[in-house]
Parts: sequence; C-alpha cells; structure tokens
Amino acid sequence: MARKFLYGVAILVVLVIGALGALRYWAKELTQFTFVPVVPFSAAPPLAANAYADPAMWYSRGAGGPNDPSRWRPSGAPVGEATLPVAVFFIHPTSHFDRLHWNSAIDETLIAGRTEILLRGLATPFSAAAEVWAPRYRQATLGAFLTDRPSGRKALDVAYGDVLAAFDEFIATVDPRLPIVIAGHSQGAFHLMHLMQDRVAGKPLAARVAAAYAVGWPVSLDHDLPEMGLPACEGPDQAGCVISWQSFAEPAETDMVREAYARFRGLDGKPRGNSPFLCVNPVTGRPGDAAPAQANPGTLVPDTALTGASLVPGLVPARCAPDGFLMIGPAPQLGPFVAPGNNFHVYDIPLFWSALRADVARRVKAWHGAPPAKDARKAPDMQTEKTAGWWRQWLS
Repeated sequence: MARKFLYGVAILVVLVIGALGALRYWAKELTQFTFVPVVPFSAAPPLAANAYADPAMWYSRGAGGPNDPSRWRPSGAPVGEATLPVAVFFIHPTSHFDRLHWNSAIDETLIAGRTEILLRGLATPFSAAAEVWAPRYRQATLGAFLTDRPSGRKALDVAYGDVLAAFDEFIATVDPRLPIVIAGHSQGAFHLMHLMQDRVAGKPLAARVAAAYAVGWPVSLDHDLPEMGLPACEGPDQAGCVISWQSFAEPAETDMVREAYARFRGLDGKPRGNSPFLCVNPVTGRPGDAAPAQANPGTLVPDTALTGASLVPGLVPARCAPDGFLMIGPAPQLGPFVAPGNNFHVYDIPLFWSALRADVARRVKAWHGAPPAKDARKAPDMQTEKTAGWWRQWLS
C-alpha cells in the first residue's frame, strides 16, 4: 500500500512538472486556448441612463459601511488616521474568465465574490479617503486581451461604456469641493486611460485630479500619456500627475506583456510598437527610480484562504528597469497567483500597499497646497476659503 502511495505521489509530481514545463514553453498558446471565448460576440442591451444612481450598482459608494470591501483593513494597518479630503474613483481589474461570455453580468454572484476579494487587496490603500467609489461594470473577460478578434474589442467597449457612465454619476454626486483620485488596476487601468482622455484631458476637471494611478497596464510615453491630460509624476509631493508600474520578480520574462502592449493601439490611434512606457516607483514616487527593500514600509501578504492578510515591512525592493518594468528582486512567497515569467501582476498593489497609501496622502496634501511635512505649523498661503477650510479640518 505504501509503495502504491509513493508511486501515486511520483506520478503527480511528474504531471505537475510537465504542466509547468508546458506552461513555460507554450504559455501563449495555452493561455489563449484557456481564456479566449469560443462563442461569437453578442451585443448586450445598454444600461438605463440613470443606472448608476442605484447604490446596488456599486461595490463601494461614498463613505462606505461595515461590509464595504474598499474599507477593509489588514492586520497591522495604521489606526487613528485623519480622513483625507479627497474622493476616489476605483476601477477594479478582471475577475471574469468565462469562455462562453465576452462580458460578465452586473449581478453575477461568483464574479462579485471574486471582485470583493480583489478590492480588499487593491482598493484599500485608498481607504483613508473621505469617499471611495468602486462601480460594478460588465467587465470584458480575460480572453478579450489575448486575441486580435473584433469580439475582444467590442467586449472592452461594453465594459468601458459602463465605467464612463459610473464616472459621470460619481462626478455629479461627490462634493464639488473635493479633489479626486482616479485609480484602476489591469483592465481597470486600461479603462482609466480612456476615461482620462474623454473626461480629463483639456477639460476643467483636470484641475481637480490630485493623481491618477494606472497600475498593471502599460502607459506609453509617446502614444498614451500625451492624450491623458496630465503629466507623469516626477516627484513624491507632486499633484495632478499619472503613476503607473508593472511588477516582475527576477529573472523576468516579459514577452507576453510586450505582445499585449503592442496589440492595442495607443490613445492617439497609432501603433504602440516598442515605444517606452511609464514606470513610477511606488516606494519613492519618482520615475525610473530604485529603492531597497528596507524602504518599502509594508507589503500586504494574504493568508491561504484569502480572507485575511498582514503587512510585512521590508519584504521587497522596487527598481524601475530601463525597459519600463518594475523589478522586485527574487520572487517573494505571496500566493499561487504569479503569472508565467515571474509576472507579479496580481500583486502589483499589495506589494506596495503601505507605500501607495502614503503616496496618496502626499499627493492629496500637495493638491490642497499643504505646507512641507516637516513644518506643518506654518499654514500655506491659501487663495480660497474653500481650500483653507479643508486644511483647517486636515490639521485639526
């Protein structure tokens, strides 16, 4: 019996090693086979014009409540923080992997459960904000990013139409005195870039944006950033700018990401090709920068059930490589969701949870015209009573 058991274990080990080898050498083909839908695209009916006035259309809405996934707090999170005078619009990443539907349903229970887990890991660095809004939307399935078929583009257009409608409701509802932060990861960042082009670039709203975080999707310096209406962030205390990064452990294999990057035209309508893309170091807040692990104030490390997590300081470094990817050194043990090629895409934000939380606070302060952190006793020269009022609340 013991010998049969050992033979069984050996067979399983061989199968696992074989599967990993196949994924390594045929990752592109296997990924496309697994995730690209086999059905033709079928246009979904448009949402009602006022659909996002319904609170049920939001995972997070405003000040939140006890079950708001964006307000979840990991073990070791700071306590007693001042509320940041800012409203955050967060666009969640892909949690729909179906091969039978190009777009998810708004109210699908399984997808909602996955998305809430993602929001606990990805939206919570923004939870010190006075308001956090995270819409439900008919997201495109993962396979839409892995194919050149027109169906993939159509599915992304449906998803973006929902995001745009949600954003318009967000802007119409939040306190107009508040600046805004726009953030998204992966598919969320893809939609964020188009949102910036359509609602921020060249519009009065650009003056209200404290920062835009397009994480986990490459932002072309030549074909995307000039169309987004804000510059790249050049320093940690700058407001009104764009932050983006994509995380890889070393050795990194980035070919699949580069192919996806080149597959989509830039916001200017031109092929991206091998154009350089933005990397702002989330630890330092500067482009093209490097930081040792000791400078990383806290990585969000989930438990095996994905129901809890703790913050671990000094776990990973961050270095913007010349090719635009963010390198984090040897692969840390964060869970089973590392993509082929040491791609830590799923963990882009958890890797730098505490650093991102601090980055948001600094940029919101900068937008409000805060004094330098080392001398908060000296009030800034306020130009309006609105700004002065927010800062009296902040510093009280």
